Amino acid sequence: MAKMNFGGVEENVVTREEFTLDHAREVLEGKKIAVLGYGVQGPGQALNLRDNGFDVIIGQRQGKTYQKAIADGWVPGETLFGIEEAAERGDIILCLLSDAAVMSVWPVIKPHLTTGKTLYFSHGFAITWNDRTGCVPPKDIDVIMVAPKGSGATVRSLYLEGRGINSSFAVYQDYTGKAMDTTLALGIGIGSGYLFETTFQREATSDLTGERGSLMGAIQGLLSAQYEVLRENGHSPSEAFNETVEELTQSLMPLFAAKGMDWMYANCSTTAQRGALDWMGPFHDAIKPVMQKLYDSVKCGHEAQISIDSNSKPDYREGLEKELKALRESEMWRTAVTVRALRPENNK
Repeated sequence: MAKMNFGGVEENVVTREEFTLDHAREVLEGKKIAVLGYGVQGPGQALNLRDNGFDVIIGQRQGKTYQKAIADGWVPGETLFGIEEAAERGDIILCLLSDAAVMSVWPVIKPHLTTGKTLYFSHGFAITWNDRTGCVPPKDIDVIMVAPKGSGATVRSLYLEGRGINSSFAVYQDYTGKAMDTTLALGIGIGSGYLFETTFQREATSDLTGERGSLMGAIQGLLSAQYEVLRENGHSPSEAFNETVEELTQSLMPLFAAKGMDWMYANCSTTAQRGALDWMGPFHDAIKPVMQKLYDSVKCGHEAQISIDSNSKPDYREGLEKELKALRESEMWRTAVTVRALRPENNK
């Protein structure tokens, strides 16, 4: 594990050059890895582990997702089982179910968390707020985490490109004395580009803040606010969408993703540079109190409780689809469908 400098702050980082795939295979030799859940993170992590030569089985309930697992080459009775049987068979149990599903199946999983096994998560939610989730692991097992910083689809696509997604890692409970090696081996096994150290609590808190903030919630709020102002002042849907979303995602984001915001600014017009530098302060000052309020709500467990309560409702899926439908059918995102269809790559 090496110390690396991030903006003047040192952090513990592990790379594939330092902890090789061959070493990961040595660490996990003879261990059966049971991946519980084949929804969001399950397919990417399971397929990458299988392709990298590890002994992997899947635990998934019957239904559409079970059939997807079969289509991906997992064989019922050989490498594909129900959740309880997979948990029983596995030496290392990758709990990649949704937070709501983890709570519902915890009574089924827990009896199979026998002495010396390893319980792995890719999100700190269930453990961090286990006073609310009820997911309290036995004391005689290892409890670890590798959390890819992206969707399960990206975990797979970047692996297939020979790259790899960055992941955080943490050890919550080290019963065997080997939890750290197991954690890093799994992190490399799932195809991480590099791994940086965190804790379950920090990962859960930053993750919920990010999802509700700049990654999803805040970005939708910002985009819709700008789009509405332009439309209310006489701009057409096409113009409002292009100036709000299309230029951001297709032109500017690749620039600052590659080399940073300063480099993106340097490659824009002087008018854009001046306006951006002048207005970033007022936006920062307006938004930071909202971000602090959000962070406080996450840290105290309020946001976790909202998720637990909403996900526990019998009509949760119906309500969620209704909200997503309203978002999908808003003028801005209906305009997006037309704009995307007009992109040159879609008109060859």
